[in-house]
Amino acid sequence: MTGRTDLRQRLVGRLGERWGGALFSFVACLLAVGVCGLAGYAVGQPLVFPSLGPTAYLFFETPLGERASVRNSLIGHGVALLVGAFSVLLFGLWGDPSVLQEGVTLARVGVAAFSVALTGAALLLVRASHPPAGATVLIVSLGLLDSVTQIVSLAAGVVLVTAAGWLVNRACGVPVPLWAARSRADESPT
Repeated sequence: MTGRTDLRQRLVGRLGERWGGALFSFVACLLAVGVCGLAGYAVGQPLVFPSLGPTAYLFFETPLGERASVRNSLIGHGVALLVGAFSVLLFGLWGDPSVLQEGVTLARVGVAAFSVALTGAALLLVRASHPPAGATVLIVSLGLLDSVTQIVSLAAGVVLVTAAGWLVNRACGVPVPLWAARSRADESPT
């Protein structure tokens, strides 16, 4: 250990936790989400969507936390996309208008509740909790994305913002792990 501090720690040391943390989070989120948005603009696909915002917040507010790890982000959103698509098919809603077009139906209520519950349970079982995945599964189960191309674009956005978040943190000296954070569960004998 060289005793060096990362950029976030230096900002907090100079400006205090509130202002230093806010400035770091502002710049880091701007870069990570901006890169994702510019990539989407370049390829003509929407690669930014609502659940990337909370993912970016996790990356920069708690960068060493388990829920902010590359592993949990990719697995969390990946499971959410699969569960969302599966749930829409299970409830017979694939190709139906979204909840914004059709309004709230009992089938949409059922698919939303089922898909969020299944995603949460699955992520706990695979030890990959990532709360923003709850928004991702709702985007799919409410019919806001209804084609394979749109779902693949969403997956690409997850990969891009995750890579950008990792790179921004590393460039700023934050020692985020390449894949998974060490969790308390990893430290206890099972």
